[in-house]
Amino acid sequence: MNGLMIVGTASDVGKTMICTALCRLLANEGVRVAPFKSQNMSGFSETVADGREISRSQFQQAQAARTQPIAEMNPILMKPQENLQAEVLLMGVPLETIDGQIFREEWFDKGLETIQQALHYLSNHYDTLIIEGAGSTAEVNLMDRELTNMRVAELADVPVLLVADISKGGAFASIVGTLQLLSEERRQRVKGIIINKFYGDASYFEDGVKFIEQYTGIPVAGVIPVLENHGIPEEDMDRITLPATEGVDVYEQWAAHVKRHIDRPLIQSILA
Repeated sequence: MNGLMIVGTASDVGKTMICTALCRLLANEGVRVAPFKSQNMSGFSETVADGREISRSQFQQAQAARTQPIAEMNPILMKPQENLQAEVLLMGVPLETIDGQIFREEWFDKGLETIQQALHYLSNHYDTLIIEGAGSTAEVNLMDRELTNMRVAELADVPVLLVADISKGGAFASIVGTLQLLSEERRQRVKGIIINKFYGDASYFEDGVKFIEQYTGIPVAGVIPVLENHGIPEEDMDRITLPATEGVDVYEQWAAHVKRHIDRPLIQSILA
């Protein structure tokens, strides 16, 4: 299928926001685009037209894509509960509240089947999918039964962009380490790297871009500066977000910001 997956070196690197921007940019070009996140752990959900629930972030990404949010965009939603348990929703329908380890051990096959069904439906109804990973894509202790990152890229057979957050430091090591921990086959799927949450003048980071590209052999697809006032609620927390400029479509403002700082021709070539 035609699409692109956004994975991260860690949680909270900005995968959700990059996907949101790409959904709007593609929609602006007339592409029938849909967001997809196979499994989301979040206490924030929205109800779609048929009464089912999906994560708030996929609901917002669908709005950015100018399309109707549907359960297939987030086929597995896990809503955190007390005592390290989570309420499991498949295709937007609550089923059971269980321990996370039990889900990993007993629900893998059912989860995989549900993800495949959702991907099949979306690929038949949209031109392009923008797929979001979860957490780090290199959690070696979870790779054998993960349902959220490179296995999904393989199921959809799409290329991958790797996102790193530079604001906390350690971006070089996180990029190199993440790639080293992937199998050669999975590493070959990574076609671009995005440096996110950059503070200051990005021109001072040109040597950093050169190092990353020379060391990894993978092009840097963008260095995205921080935009504090994007006005889009966070994926799975109540962290305060400064409101966007009054009267401005928040998705349009954010997409325009990202567009100014990404290598759009490179991303178009990856999608093609």
